[in-house]
Amino acid sequence: MSDPPLFKWRHFQADIILCAVRWYLRYALSSRDVEELMRERGVWVDHTTVFRWVQRYAPELDKRCRPQLKTTNDSYRVDETYIRIKKHWYYLYRAVDSTGATLDFMLSPTRDAGVAERFFRQVLQASHTRTPCVITVDKNAAYPPAFDALQQDSTLPETCRLGQCKYLNDMIEQDHQFVKRLVNPGLGFGAFHTAQRTIQGYEAMHMLRKGQMEGIAKGDVLAQNRVINHMFGLAA
Repeated sequence: MSDPPLFKWRHFQADIILCAVRWYLRYALSSRDVEELMRERGVWVDHTTVFRWVQRYAPELDKRCRPQLKTTNDSYRVDETYIRIKKHWYYLYRAVDSTGATLDFMLSPTRDAGVAERFFRQVLQASHTRTPCVITVDKNAAYPPAFDALQQDSTLPETCRLGQCKYLNDMIEQDHQFVKRLVNPGLGFGAFHTAQRTIQGYEAMHMLRKGQMEGIAKGDVLAQNRVINHMFGLAA
């Protein structure tokens, strides 16, 4: 059976490409590590090719996962962490609900009220999120003005509350570690768009691992692989 059109003109079969991309996005591996693992299995592929595969298919994985995500609850935890890109620090905004399910994420070169407002709007527009009753944040002064702006234009209801409680935000701070653990083996990123594309794949795999997609239990690796193959047209 021929490969799906998305893999047309590639020198390797689609299942091999997806296997390499899954490994890179799911485990703390560099592209050279993936190259060696593939070589153990008789597949000779250069680490730069693995990098190009990740850049091409990580955003596609995120795009195909989103319509199938389970609906989250109405209690938000919002925080930002740091990502190093070409010797400079950038901000990765992330949000989860009270059960730890990922709501959305956004990479930004700045951290201010305008960026916070844009991130709030992005989360609210996601197909799997609900209008929140409470948003828990840290002591970052950018969040209250952003929250007020959304209530003033009725994007958020008046009944929604903004809470600044470090204890309740421990959940998302711990959740950051999944992304940070994957970034470290790659020694950072060389460009903003490279980081953005890769992080889309990291977050998509993280949502799959947490069982946020219909038909997948938390931690069921085999089911994750089957669903990814199905989404890319490789179902048996």
